[in-house]
Amino acid sequence: MSARRNGRRNGRPVGFVHPAVFYRSPREYLDTLVPFISDALALAHRVLVAVPGNNLAALCHALGNDVGAVTTADMTESGRNPGHILGGVLRAFADQHRNRPVLMIGEPIWPTRTALEYPACVQHEALINMAFEGRGLTILCPYDAAHLGPRALADARMTHPVLWPAGSPQDRSPDYAPRAALARYNEPLPSKRLAVTYTVRNPADLSGARRCATRYARLLGLSPGVITDLQLITTELAANSVQHANAPCRLAFWQRDGNLVCEARDTGQLNDPLAGRRPPPPDATGGRGLFLINAIADLVRTHTSRDGTTIQAYLRLDQARRDAV
Repeated sequence: MSARRNGRRNGRPVGFVHPAVFYRSPREYLDTLVPFISDALALAHRVLVAVPGNNLAALCHALGNDVGAVTTADMTESGRNPGHILGGVLRAFADQHRNRPVLMIGEPIWPTRTALEYPACVQHEALINMAFEGRGLTILCPYDAAHLGPRALADARMTHPVLWPAGSPQDRSPDYAPRAALARYNEPLPSKRLAVTYTVRNPADLSGARRCATRYARLLGLSPGVITDLQLITTELAANSVQHANAPCRLAFWQRDGNLVCEARDTGQLNDPLAGRRPPPPDATGGRGLFLINAIADLVRTHTSRDGTTIQAYLRLDQARRDAV
C-alpha cells in the first residue's frame, strides 16, 4: 500500500484522506477493499469497517483470520440516521484511537436508501471533510456504481476530494465542492397542514410539549420505550429553540411514509453545520441536545434560511409498533 494511495508515510498518518471508491461488482468490492484493509493491519493501523450488512458479511469472510483485528458495524443499523454516523460512529472510533494511525471504511449510501434519507447522506459526506480537517486518518467511502444512479455518483465527486475507480489509481476530483453540496441539499422540508401542533414560548411550556407528544404517540399505539424517546426528542428540540433562537418554537407531529415526524420550527439561525454531529466533551454542561436527537431518531433533516430553522426528527412506526406488541 503506497504512501500516495493511503496518505501515509512509513505507516504514520500525514494528513486527512477521504476518497470515494467506485465499484461495479461484489468481486471488485472485495478485490479493492480487502488488500487495503490487510495492508493497514500489517502497519498496525486501527481499522473500522462500517458498511451495509451484506457487504459486511462478504468482507468479514474474505478477511479470514484478519477479521478479529477489525472493528465492524452494520451501517444499515448504526447509520440508519445519516446524522449520527459522523459523531456516533466515525468520530467515536477516531477519538478512541487518537494517537494511532486510523483507517475507516464507511458506506453511508446504498441503492435502497430512500429519497427522504438521501439528502442527509450527502450532507454527511460533505461534512466529513470539515469535521476531520487536519486529522491524520483515512475515511474511504465505497459507492456501488452499478446500482446507484448518476446523481449519487455526481454528488460523490462533489463531496470527496479524491476519486478511486476500482482497479485504477487515485486521482483528484475536479468537481470537489463540499460547501456547494451542503447548500444544494439545504432544501425546504415537506410539512403537513393537518398536524398536531404545540407552541413553546419559554421553558415553562416544555412539560406541555411532552404531554402533547405523549398523547399523540399513545394514539398511534407506540411502545413505552418509543414514547420515552419521543418525549426526549420533543423536549430537546423545543429547549434548543428556546435557548438559541430566543423566539417561540412551533412543534408539529404527523405521520409520513411509515414514520412519526416531530418538527420544530423557529426564526433562529443554525449557523454551525456540524451542530449535533460532534460528541460533546464528557464534562460538558450543555450542547448535548441535537447530538442526543441524532442518536435516538431514525432520521433527522434540517433546513435553515434567513427566515429561520426547521428540524424534523423521524421515528419508524413499524419498529415502534412491533416493540409495543
